Amino acid sequence: MNDRRWLTFLFLSLSLSVPFSCAVAASPLVAQTTAKSNVLFIVVDDLKPMLGAYGDALAKTPNIDRLAKMGTVFLKSYAQQAVCAPSRASLLTGQRPDVTKIWDLKTLIREVNPGIVTLPEFFKQNGYATVGIGKVFDARSVDEQSDAQSWSVAYQRPTSRDFAAGLERPSQGHYQNPNTRRLAQQFEEQGRKNGLTGAPLKDFVKGKIFPAYESENVPDDAYTDGAVARVAVRTLGELAKQKTPFFYAVGFVKPHLPFVAPKAYWDLYEHVKIPLAAFRERSKDAVDVAYTSISGGELGSGYTDSVGNRLFDASSVLSDGTQRNLIHAYYASVSYTDAQVGKVLDELKKQGLEKNTIIVLWGDHGWHLGDHLLWAKHTNFEQATHAPLIIVSPKHKGGQRVEGLTEFVDVFPTLSELAGLKTPANLAGVSLVNLLNDPNAAGRRFALSQYPRDNDRLMGYAIRSARYRYVAWLEKNFRGDALTMQFRQAATELYDMQNDPNETANLARDPASKSTLDEHQKYLMDFLAQQKPLDTSRH
Repeated sequence: MNDRRWLTFLFLSLSLSVPFSCAVAASPLVAQTTAKSNVLFIVVDDLKPMLGAYGDALAKTPNIDRLAKMGTVFLKSYAQQAVCAPSRASLLTGQRPDVTKIWDLKTLIREVNPGIVTLPEFFKQNGYATVGIGKVFDARSVDEQSDAQSWSVAYQRPTSRDFAAGLERPSQGHYQNPNTRRLAQQFEEQGRKNGLTGAPLKDFVKGKIFPAYESENVPDDAYTDGAVARVAVRTLGELAKQKTPFFYAVGFVKPHLPFVAPKAYWDLYEHVKIPLAAFRERSKDAVDVAYTSISGGELGSGYTDSVGNRLFDASSVLSDGTQRNLIHAYYASVSYTDAQVGKVLDELKKQGLEKNTIIVLWGDHGWHLGDHLLWAKHTNFEQATHAPLIIVSPKHKGGQRVEGLTEFVDVFPTLSELAGLKTPANLAGVSLVNLLNDPNAAGRRFALSQYPRDNDRLMGYAIRSARYRYVAWLEKNFRGDALTMQFRQAATELYDMQNDPNETANLARDPASKSTLDEHQKYLMDFLAQQKPLDTSRH
Protein backbone atom coordinates (compact mmCIF):
# COMPACT_ATOMS: atom_id res chain seq x y z
CA MET A 1 0.00 0.00 0.00
CA ASN A 2 1.50 3.35 -0.97
CA ASP A 3 1.84 6.34 1.38
CA ARG A 4 -1.35 8.07 0.29
CA ARG A 5 -3.49 4.97 0.44
CA TRP A 6 -2.42 3.87 3.92
CA LEU A 7 -2.74 7.37 5.32
CA THR A 8 -6.18 7.63 3.76
CA PHE A 9 -7.17 4.36 5.33
CA LEU A 10 -5.83 5.46 8.69
CA PHE A 11 -7.70 8.74 8.94
CA LEU A 12 -10.94 7.40 7.45
CA SER A 13 -10.85 4.56 9.94
CA LEU A 14 -10.49 7.06 12.78
CA SER A 15 -13.50 8.96 11.38
CA LEU A 16 -11.70 12.20 12.02
CA SER A 17 -11.09 13.52 8.52
CA VAL A 18 -12.85 14.13 5.25
CA PRO A 19 -12.09 11.68 2.42
CA PHE A 20 -8.44 11.98 1.43
CA SER A 21 -9.10 12.95 -2.19
CA CYS A 22 -11.39 15.77 -1.08
CA ALA A 23 -8.78 17.06 1.39
CA VAL A 24 -6.18 17.18 -1.33
CA ALA A 25 -8.43 18.89 -3.83
CA ALA A 26 -9.60 21.49 -1.37
CA SER A 27 -6.23 22.86 -0.25
CA PRO A 28 -3.00 20.84 -0.33
CA LEU A 29 -1.23 23.07 2.18
CA VAL A 30 -4.01 23.83 4.66
CA ALA A 31 -2.75 23.49 8.24
CA GLN A 32 -4.45 21.12 10.65
CA THR A 33 -7.44 22.38 12.58
CA THR A 34 -6.87 20.16 15.62
CA ALA A 35 -6.21 21.93 18.92
CA LYS A 36 -3.88 19.13 20.04
CA SER A 37 -0.18 19.51 19.36
CA ASN A 38 1.52 17.11 16.98
CA VAL A 39 4.78 15.39 17.96
CA LEU A 40 7.79 15.02 15.68
CA PHE A 41 10.12 12.57 17.38
CA ILE A 42 13.61 12.37 15.88
CA VAL A 43 16.07 9.69 16.99
CA VAL A 44 19.74 9.67 15.94
CA ASP A 45 21.88 6.59 16.50
CA ASP A 46 25.23 6.90 18.35
CA LEU A 47 25.04 10.70 18.37
CA LYS A 48 27.29 12.23 21.01
CA PRO A 49 27.09 15.97 21.75
CA MET A 50 29.53 16.85 18.93
CA LEU A 51 27.18 19.57 17.73
CA GLY A 52 27.46 23.31 17.38
CA ALA A 53 24.57 23.71 19.81
CA TYR A 54 26.64 21.89 22.44
CA GLY A 55 29.71 24.04 21.95
CA ASP A 56 31.64 21.99 19.40
CA ALA A 57 33.25 24.68 17.24
CA LEU A 58 34.36 22.20 14.58
CA ALA A 59 30.98 20.53 13.99
CA LYS A 60 29.02 21.63 10.93
CA THR A 61 25.47 21.06 12.13
CA PRO A 62 23.41 24.08 11.02
CA ASN A 63 20.05 22.30 11.11
CA ILE A 64 20.29 20.80 14.58
CA ASP A 65 21.69 24.15 15.72
CA ARG A 66 18.63 25.80 14.18
CA LEU A 67 16.42 23.37 16.08
CA ALA A 68 18.26 24.31 19.28
CA LYS A 69 17.43 27.97 18.70
CA MET A 70 13.78 27.01 18.32
CA GLY A 71 13.70 25.11 21.59
CA THR A 72 15.58 24.06 24.70
CA VAL A 73 18.94 22.29 24.81
CA PHE A 74 19.44 19.93 27.75
CA LEU A 75 23.18 20.10 28.20
CA LYS A 76 23.50 17.29 30.75
CA SER A 77 21.13 14.55 29.69
CA TYR A 78 22.06 10.90 30.17
CA ALA A 79 21.05 7.57 28.66
CA GLN A 80 19.98 4.79 31.00
CA GLN A 81 22.28 2.29 29.25
CA ALA A 82 24.85 3.02 26.57
CA VAL A 83 23.75 0.59 23.89
CA CYS A 84 20.97 0.81 21.32
CA ALA A 85 18.24 -1.62 22.36
CA PRO A 86 18.23 -1.03 26.15
CA SER A 87 18.47 2.75 25.77
CA ARG A 88 15.59 2.91 23.31
CA ALA A 89 13.49 0.39 25.25
CA SER A 90 13.97 2.51 28.36
CA LEU A 91 13.11 5.90 26.85
CA LEU A 92 10.22 4.53 24.79
CA THR A 93 8.58 2.88 27.80
CA GLY A 94 9.57 5.43 30.44
CA GLN A 95 11.13 2.62 32.49
CA ARG A 96 14.68 1.78 33.54
CA PRO A 97 16.52 -1.30 32.20
CA ASP A 98 16.14 -3.23 35.46
CA VAL A 99 12.37 -2.92 35.02
CA THR A 100 12.15 -3.49 31.26
CA LYS A 101 14.71 -6.33 31.67
CA ILE A 102 16.23 -5.21 28.37
CA TRP A 103 19.99 -5.20 28.98
CA ASP A 104 21.05 -6.79 25.69
CA LEU A 105 20.40 -6.80 21.94
CA LYS A 106 18.22 -9.91 21.72
CA THR A 107 15.51 -9.81 24.39
CA LEU A 108 12.06 -8.80 23.09
CA ILE A 109 10.41 -6.01 25.06
CA ARG A 110 6.90 -7.43 24.93
CA GLU A 111 8.05 -10.98 25.60
CA VAL A 112 9.24 -10.00 29.08
CA ASN A 113 6.77 -7.11 29.52
CA PRO A 114 3.50 -8.21 27.90
CA GLY A 115 1.47 -5.40 29.53
CA ILE A 116 3.86 -2.53 28.93
CA VAL A 117 2.71 0.59 27.06
CA THR A 118 5.20 2.35 24.80
CA LEU A 119 5.38 6.08 24.15
CA PRO A 120 3.87 5.95 20.63
CA GLU A 121 1.28 3.43 21.81
CA PHE A 122 0.30 5.83 24.60
CA PHE A 123 -0.27 8.59 22.05
CA LYS A 124 -2.22 6.19 19.85
CA GLN A 125 -4.47 5.37 22.82
CA ASN A 126 -5.08 9.10 23.20
CA GLY A 127 -6.37 9.65 19.67
CA TYR A 128 -3.13 10.33 17.81
CA ALA A 129 -2.13 8.86 14.49
CA THR A 130 1.20 7.23 15.24
CA VAL A 131 3.58 6.64 12.36
CA GLY A 132 7.21 5.50 12.37
CA ILE A 133 10.13 5.11 9.99
CA GLY A 134 13.82 4.28 10.33
CA LYS A 135 15.47 3.09 13.50
CA VAL A 136 13.20 4.09 16.39
CA PHE A 137 13.09 0.91 18.45
CA ASP A 138 16.08 -1.33 17.97
CA ALA A 139 14.73 -3.98 15.60
CA ARG A 140 16.29 -6.74 17.69
CA SER A 141 14.10 -5.93 20.70
CA VAL A 142 10.69 -5.85 18.98
CA ASP A 143 8.72 -7.76 16.37
CA GLU A 144 9.47 -7.62 12.64
CA GLN A 145 7.04 -4.70 12.27
CA SER A 146 9.21 -2.59 14.63
CA ASP A 147 6.58 -3.09 17.33
CA ALA A 148 3.31 -3.21 15.43
CA GLN A 149 1.31 -2.47 18.58
CA SER A 150 2.80 1.05 18.77
CA TRP A 151 1.71 2.28 15.35
CA SER A 152 -1.60 3.23 13.76
CA VAL A 153 -0.44 1.93 10.38
CA ALA A 154 2.19 -0.45 9.11
CA TYR A 155 5.72 0.68 9.91
CA GLN A 156 7.26 2.63 7.05
CA ARG A 157 10.33 1.42 5.18
CA PRO A 158 12.01 3.07 2.20
CA THR A 159 11.47 1.29 -1.10
CA SER A 160 13.69 1.33 -4.19
CA ARG A 161 11.98 4.48 -5.46
CA ASP A 162 13.19 6.37 -2.37
CA PHE A 163 16.85 5.76 -3.16
CA ALA A 164 18.91 7.69 -5.70
CA ALA A 165 17.95 6.99 -9.30
CA GLY A 166 20.62 5.21 -11.30
CA LEU A 167 22.33 3.68 -8.27
CA GLU A 168 21.85 0.29 -6.68
CA ARG A 169 20.85 0.13 -3.05
CA PRO A 170 23.81 0.12 -0.67
CA SER A 171 25.85 -3.09 -0.62
CA GLN A 172 25.65 -4.89 2.74
CA GLY A 173 23.18 -2.15 3.67
CA HIS A 174 25.94 0.49 3.80
CA TYR A 175 28.33 0.86 0.87
CA GLN A 176 28.41 2.54 -2.52
CA ASN A 177 32.15 2.32 -3.19
CA PRO A 178 32.59 0.27 -6.40
CA ASN A 179 35.55 -1.72 -5.09
CA THR A 180 33.74 -2.56 -1.84
CA ARG A 181 30.69 -3.66 -3.81
CA ARG A 182 32.86 -5.81 -6.10
CA LEU A 183 34.64 -7.51 -3.20
CA ALA A 184 31.37 -8.11 -1.33
CA GLN A 185 29.87 -9.73 -4.42
CA GLN A 186 32.99 -11.84 -4.90
CA PHE A 187 32.90 -13.11 -1.31
CA GLU A 188 29.16 -13.69 -1.48
CA GLU A 189 29.68 -15.96 -4.49
CA GLN A 190 32.45 -17.76 -2.62
CA GLY A 191 30.19 -18.25 0.39
CA ARG A 192 27.36 -19.62 -1.71
CA LYS A 193 29.74 -22.14 -3.27
CA ASN A 194 30.51 -23.24 0.27
CA GLY A 195 26.81 -23.81 0.90
CA LEU A 196 26.14 -20.69 2.99
CA THR A 197 22.83 -18.84 2.88
CA GLY A 198 20.97 -16.28 4.99
CA ALA A 199 22.64 -14.90 8.12
CA PRO A 200 25.71 -17.20 7.94
CA LEU A 201 26.35 -15.94 4.41
CA LYS A 202 26.05 -12.30 5.50
CA ASP A 203 28.42 -12.93 8.39
CA PHE A 204 30.91 -14.62 6.07
CA VAL A 205 30.95 -11.63 3.72
CA LYS A 206 31.17 -9.20 6.63
CA GLY A 207 34.16 -11.11 7.95
CA LYS A 208 35.94 -10.56 4.65
CA ILE A 209 35.05 -6.97 3.79
CA PHE A 210 33.29 -4.45 6.05
CA PRO A 211 34.98 -1.03 5.84
CA ALA A 212 34.72 1.21 8.89
CA TYR A 213 34.12 4.32 6.76
CA GLU A 214 33.42 5.47 3.22
CA SER A 215 33.41 8.74 1.30
CA GLU A 216 31.79 8.60 -2.14
CA ASN A 217 30.64 11.35 -4.47
CA VAL A 218 26.99 10.34 -4.35
CA PRO A 219 23.72 12.09 -3.42
CA ASP A 220 22.23 11.87 0.07
CA ASP A 221 19.65 9.28 -0.93
CA ALA A 222 22.32 6.87 -2.14
CA TYR A 223 22.35 5.80 1.51
CA THR A 224 19.48 4.70 3.74
CA ASP A 225 19.18 7.83 5.88
CA GLY A 226 18.71 9.96 2.77
CA ALA A 227 15.94 7.62 1.65
CA VAL A 228 14.34 7.80 5.12
CA ALA A 229 14.36 11.59 4.89
CA ARG A 230 12.62 11.44 1.49
CA VAL A 231 9.84 9.29 2.92
CA ALA A 232 9.56 11.49 6.02
CA VAL A 233 9.19 14.64 3.91
CA ARG A 234 6.53 13.02 1.77
CA THR A 235 4.68 11.71 4.82
CA LEU A 236 4.62 15.08 6.56
CA GLY A 237 2.97 16.48 3.46
CA GLU A 238 0.22 13.89 3.78
CA LEU A 239 -0.15 14.20 7.54
CA ALA A 240 -0.57 17.97 7.21
CA LYS A 241 -3.77 17.49 5.25
CA GLN A 242 -5.49 15.56 8.02
CA LYS A 243 -7.34 16.87 11.06
CA THR A 244 -6.02 14.19 13.37
CA PRO A 245 -2.96 15.06 15.48
CA PHE A 246 0.04 12.88 14.75
CA PHE A 247 3.03 11.38 16.52
CA TYR A 248 5.65 10.86 13.82
CA ALA A 249 8.86 9.07 14.82
CA VAL A 250 11.79 9.35 12.42
CA GLY A 251 14.97 7.40 13.16
CA PHE A 252 18.33 8.06 11.50
CA VAL A 253 21.15 5.52 11.73
CA LYS A 254 24.24 7.62 11.10
CA PRO A 255 26.65 8.33 12.74
CA HIS A 256 26.50 4.66 13.76
CA LEU A 257 29.32 2.53 12.35
CA PRO A 258 30.25 2.18 9.57
CA PHE A 259 30.82 5.92 9.18
CA VAL A 260 29.59 6.33 5.61
CA ALA A 261 28.54 9.68 4.18
CA PRO A 262 28.59 11.43 0.80
CA LYS A 263 31.87 13.17 -0.03
CA ALA A 264 30.19 16.58 0.22
CA TYR A 265 29.99 16.16 4.01
CA TRP A 266 33.58 15.00 4.31
CA ASP A 267 34.61 18.12 2.44
CA LEU A 268 33.10 20.33 5.15
CA TYR A 269 36.09 19.52 7.34
CA GLU A 270 39.81 20.22 6.95
CA HIS A 271 41.42 16.88 7.66
CA VAL A 272 44.57 18.18 9.35
CA LYS A 273 42.45 20.11 11.86
CA ILE A 274 40.56 17.04 13.07
CA PRO A 275 41.54 16.61 16.76
CA LEU A 276 42.38 13.27 18.31
CA ALA A 277 41.00 12.33 21.71
CA ALA A 278 42.65 14.29 24.50
CA PHE A 279 43.19 11.19 26.65
CA ARG A 280 44.08 7.94 24.91
CA GLU A 281 44.94 5.45 27.60
CA ARG A 282 43.38 3.74 30.57
CA SER A 283 42.57 5.77 33.64
CA LYS A 284 44.96 5.76 36.57
CA ASP A 285 43.84 3.04 39.04
CA ALA A 286 41.38 1.79 36.43
CA VAL A 287 39.24 -1.27 37.06
CA ASP A 288 39.19 -3.81 34.23
CA VAL A 289 35.44 -4.25 34.31
CA ALA A 290 34.94 -0.61 33.25
CA TYR A 291 36.27 -1.41 29.77
CA THR A 292 34.93 -3.46 26.89
CA SER A 293 36.47 -6.89 26.40
CA ILE A 294 37.05 -6.35 22.66
CA SER A 295 40.26 -4.62 21.57
CA GLY A 296 39.14 -1.20 20.38
CA GLY A 297 35.57 -1.79 21.47
CA GLU A 298 32.87 -1.97 18.81
CA LEU A 299 35.29 -0.95 16.05
CA GLY A 300 37.37 -4.02 16.81
CA SER A 301 34.45 -6.42 16.41
CA GLY A 302 35.03 -7.01 12.70
CA TYR A 303 35.42 -3.74 10.83
CA THR A 304 38.05 -3.62 8.09
CA ASP A 305 39.88 -1.16 5.91
CA SER A 306 38.85 -0.68 2.27
CA VAL A 307 40.57 -3.89 1.10
CA GLY A 308 39.47 -6.20 3.92
CA ASN A 309 42.24 -5.96 6.52
CA ARG A 310 40.95 -5.98 10.11
CA LEU A 311 41.52 -2.63 11.81
CA PHE A 312 42.31 -4.37 15.10
CA ASP A 313 43.97 -7.58 16.10
CA ALA A 314 44.39 -8.77 19.68
CA SER A 315 47.05 -6.19 20.53
CA SER A 316 46.82 -3.47 17.89
CA VAL A 317 46.69 0.24 18.57
CA LEU A 318 45.50 2.45 15.74
CA SER A 319 47.91 4.89 14.17
CA ASP A 320 47.26 8.60 14.60
CA GLY A 321 46.41 8.76 10.90
CA THR A 322 43.77 6.04 11.16
CA GLN A 323 42.30 7.63 14.26
CA ARG A 324 42.06 10.98 12.49
CA ASN A 325 40.39 9.31 9.50
CA LEU A 326 37.79 7.72 11.78
CA ILE A 327 37.04 10.93 13.67
CA HIS A 328 36.80 12.83 10.37
CA ALA A 329 34.39 10.14 9.18
CA TYR A 330 32.29 10.49 12.34
CA TYR A 331 32.04 14.26 11.90
CA ALA A 332 31.06 13.78 8.24
CA SER A 333 28.36 11.29 9.25
CA VAL A 334 26.98 13.71 11.84
CA SER A 335 26.81 16.48 9.22
CA TYR A 336 25.12 14.09 6.79
CA THR A 337 22.42 13.26 9.33
CA ASP A 338 22.12 16.94 10.22
CA ALA A 339 21.22 17.62 6.59
CA GLN A 340 18.50 14.95 6.70
CA VAL A 341 17.08 16.47 9.88
CA GLY A 342 17.06 19.82 8.05
CA LYS A 343 14.94 18.41 5.23
CA VAL A 344 12.36 17.19 7.73
CA LEU A 345 12.31 20.51 9.59
CA ASP A 346 11.97 22.43 6.30
CA GLU A 347 8.96 20.34 5.31
CA LEU A 348 7.37 20.78 8.73
CA LYS A 349 7.59 24.55 8.26
CA LYS A 350 6.46 24.41 4.64
CA GLN A 351 3.32 22.53 5.66
CA GLY A 352 2.40 25.09 8.31
CA LEU A 353 2.92 22.60 11.14
CA GLU A 354 5.80 24.27 12.96
CA LYS A 355 3.63 26.31 15.33
CA ASN A 356 1.58 23.32 16.44
CA THR A 357 4.22 20.61 16.72
CA ILE A 358 6.34 19.52 19.66
CA ILE A 359 9.73 18.41 18.39
CA VAL A 360 12.14 16.13 20.22
CA LEU A 361 15.62 15.23 18.98
CA TRP A 362 17.80 12.85 20.94
CA GLY A 363 20.80 10.62 20.44
CA ASP A 364 20.29 7.20 22.00
CA HIS A 365 23.68 7.37 23.78
CA GLY A 366 27.18 8.71 23.29
CA TRP A 367 30.26 7.13 21.71
CA HIS A 368 33.97 6.80 22.40
CA LEU A 369 36.22 8.16 19.64
CA GLY A 370 39.54 6.85 20.86
CA ASP A 371 39.39 8.12 24.43
CA HIS A 372 40.33 5.45 26.98
CA LEU A 373 41.50 3.43 23.91
CA LEU A 374 37.82 2.80 23.12
CA TRP A 375 35.86 3.07 19.87
CA ALA A 376 32.42 2.16 21.10
CA LYS A 377 29.61 2.80 23.52
CA HIS A 378 29.10 -0.12 25.97
CA THR A 379 30.58 1.61 29.03
CA ASN A 380 29.60 3.77 32.00
CA PHE A 381 32.05 6.54 31.11
CA GLU A 382 30.83 10.06 30.33
CA GLN A 383 31.60 9.74 26.63
CA ALA A 384 29.20 6.79 26.33
CA THR A 385 26.33 7.86 28.59
CA HIS A 386 26.10 11.61 27.83
CA ALA A 387 23.96 12.32 24.76
CA PRO A 388 22.06 15.24 23.24
CA LEU A 389 18.44 16.07 23.99
CA ILE A 390 16.63 19.02 22.43
CA ILE A 391 12.93 19.75 22.98
CA VAL A 392 10.93 22.33 21.06
CA SER A 393 7.60 23.29 22.56
CA PRO A 394 5.43 25.86 20.76
CA LYS A 395 4.37 27.17 24.17
CA HIS A 396 7.92 27.81 25.38
CA LYS A 397 10.69 30.19 24.42
CA GLY A 398 13.41 29.14 22.04
CA GLY A 399 17.14 29.39 22.55
CA GLN A 400 17.05 28.10 26.12
CA ARG A 401 19.84 26.05 27.66
CA VAL A 402 19.44 23.81 30.71
CA GLU A 403 22.48 22.96 32.84
CA GLY A 404 20.55 20.76 35.28
CA LEU A 405 20.93 16.98 35.17
CA THR A 406 18.24 15.05 33.25
CA GLU A 407 17.69 11.49 32.11
CA PHE A 408 16.11 9.93 29.06
CA VAL A 409 13.34 8.35 31.16
CA ASP A 410 12.14 11.94 31.62
CA VAL A 411 11.12 12.26 27.96
CA PHE A 412 7.91 10.17 28.19
CA PRO A 413 6.30 12.19 31.04
CA THR A 414 7.49 15.45 29.46
CA LEU A 415 5.76 14.74 26.15
CA SER A 416 2.65 13.59 27.96
CA GLU A 417 2.42 16.84 29.91
CA LEU A 418 3.24 19.04 26.91
CA ALA A 419 0.47 17.33 24.94
CA GLY A 420 -2.02 17.82 27.78
CA LEU A 421 -2.50 14.09 28.38
CA LYS A 422 -2.92 12.21 31.64
CA THR A 423 0.54 10.84 32.41
CA PRO A 424 0.71 7.17 33.50
CA ALA A 425 1.40 6.94 37.21
CA ASN A 426 4.10 4.28 37.05
CA LEU A 427 6.70 5.99 34.84
CA ALA A 428 10.25 6.17 36.18
CA GLY A 429 11.01 9.67 34.89
CA VAL A 430 9.86 13.14 35.85
CA SER A 431 8.49 15.78 33.51
CA LEU A 432 10.95 18.41 32.32
CA VAL A 433 8.26 21.03 31.75
CA ASN A 434 9.43 22.90 34.87
CA LEU A 435 12.83 23.27 33.18
CA LEU A 436 11.18 24.46 29.98
CA ASN A 437 9.40 27.07 32.08
CA ASP A 438 12.57 28.01 33.95
CA PRO A 439 15.88 26.72 32.53
CA ASN A 440 17.63 27.74 35.74
CA ALA A 441 15.46 25.53 37.92
CA ALA A 442 17.13 22.62 39.67
CA GLY A 443 17.50 19.42 37.74
CA ARG A 444 17.99 15.98 39.26
CA ARG A 445 20.35 15.41 42.18
CA PHE A 446 21.96 12.78 39.97
CA ALA A 447 21.46 10.91 36.72
CA LEU A 448 21.79 7.13 36.71
CA SER A 449 23.16 4.92 33.95
CA GLN A 450 24.06 1.25 34.05
CA TYR A 451 25.88 -1.43 32.09
CA PRO A 452 26.14 -5.21 32.58
CA ARG A 453 29.36 -7.23 32.37
CA ASP A 454 30.46 -10.87 32.61
CA ASN A 455 27.26 -12.36 31.18
CA ASP A 456 25.18 -10.16 33.49
CA ARG A 457 26.93 -11.43 36.61
CA LEU A 458 27.96 -7.85 37.26
CA MET A 459 25.96 -4.68 36.85
CA GLY A 460 27.71 -1.35 36.91
CA TYR A 461 25.57 1.53 38.18
CA ALA A 462 26.87 5.02 37.40
CA ILE A 463 25.77 7.98 39.50
CA ARG A 464 26.45 11.23 37.65
CA SER A 465 26.10 14.14 40.07
CA ALA A 466 26.85 17.76 39.28
CA ARG A 467 30.55 17.28 39.94
CA TYR A 468 31.31 13.56 40.16
CA ARG A 469 30.81 10.24 38.41
CA TYR A 470 30.61 7.30 40.79
CA VAL A 471 30.34 3.72 39.50
CA ALA A 472 29.63 0.65 41.62
CA TRP A 473 29.99 -2.76 39.98
CA LEU A 474 27.62 -5.06 41.86
CA GLU A 475 27.25 -8.82 41.76
CA LYS A 476 23.61 -9.78 41.28
CA ASN A 477 21.55 -12.38 39.48
CA PHE A 478 20.06 -10.08 36.86
CA ARG A 479 18.29 -12.92 35.06
CA GLY A 480 16.29 -13.56 38.19
CA ASP A 481 14.75 -10.80 40.23
CA ALA A 482 16.58 -7.71 39.00
CA LEU A 483 15.46 -5.74 42.02
CA THR A 484 16.56 -8.12 44.78
CA MET A 485 18.87 -6.29 47.17
CA GLN A 486 21.40 -9.11 47.51
CA PHE A 487 24.75 -8.09 46.06
CA ARG A 488 28.46 -7.70 46.62
CA GLN A 489 30.40 -4.70 45.36
CA ALA A 490 33.10 -6.06 43.07
CA ALA A 491 34.72 -2.80 41.93
CA THR A 492 34.32 0.95 42.40
CA GLU A 493 35.14 4.07 40.40
CA LEU A 494 35.02 7.77 41.24
CA TYR A 495 35.91 10.62 38.88
CA ASP A 496 36.03 14.34 39.55
CA MET A 497 34.26 15.68 36.44
CA GLN A 498 34.99 19.29 37.37
CA ASN A 499 38.77 18.94 37.63
CA ASP A 500 39.17 15.84 35.48
CA PRO A 501 36.49 15.89 32.73
CA ASN A 502 38.31 13.21 30.71
CA GLU A 503 38.11 10.73 33.61
CA THR A 504 41.85 10.14 33.64
CA ALA A 505 42.13 9.13 37.32
CA ASN A 506 39.93 6.84 39.40
CA LEU A 507 39.78 8.36 42.90
CA ALA A 508 37.92 5.49 44.57
CA ARG A 509 41.00 4.44 46.59
CA ASP A 510 42.06 7.98 47.44
CA PRO A 511 41.53 8.54 51.21
CA ALA A 512 40.78 12.21 50.54
CA SER A 513 37.75 11.18 48.49
CA LYS A 514 36.16 8.89 51.10
CA SER A 515 33.38 11.27 52.12
CA THR A 516 32.46 11.88 48.48
CA LEU A 517 32.54 8.15 47.82
CA ASP A 518 30.30 7.43 50.80
CA GLU A 519 27.85 10.17 49.78
CA HIS A 520 27.47 8.77 46.26
CA GLN A 521 27.25 5.21 47.49
CA LYS A 522 24.34 6.26 49.68
CA TYR A 523 22.67 7.88 46.65
CA LEU A 524 22.89 4.54 44.87
CA MET A 525 21.82 2.34 47.76
CA ASP A 526 18.82 4.54 48.52
CA PHE A 527 17.89 4.55 44.84
CA LEU A 528 18.09 0.76 44.50
CA ALA A 529 16.09 0.24 47.68
CA GLN A 530 13.21 2.26 46.21
CA GLN A 531 12.99 0.38 42.91
CA LYS A 532 9.94 -1.79 42.34
CA PRO A 533 8.82 -4.14 39.56
CA LEU A 534 6.52 -2.66 36.94
CA ASP A 535 2.83 -2.59 37.81
CA THR A 536 1.06 -2.49 34.45
CA SER A 537 -2.37 -2.43 36.04
CA ARG A 538 -2.13 1.36 36.44
CA HIS A 539 -1.63 2.06 32.72
